[in-house]
Amino acid sequence: MTDFTSDMDLPRSRTAPPKREYYVYFALIFLATLPLAILTWALAAARQMAWPAKGPFAKAWTQARIITPQIFSA
Repeated sequence: MTDFTSDMDLPRSRTAPPKREYYVYFALIFLATLPLAILTWALAAARQMAWPAKGPFAKAWTQARIITPQIFSA
């Protein structure tokens, strides 16, 4: 029979990715989605002749919040 209690001093592997890497990907995705969010926001504002409820930065932020976790879960 094997005694596993003697190997308790081994460092455990990380199961979650480092936060720094997540923030880098988030920033890159945010910057990539920002021009399209500005364009769609401007087109919606011109078409409706009113300001949309959600601004372009909020739209880009939402898209980055959706896309970044999908990259890390793959």
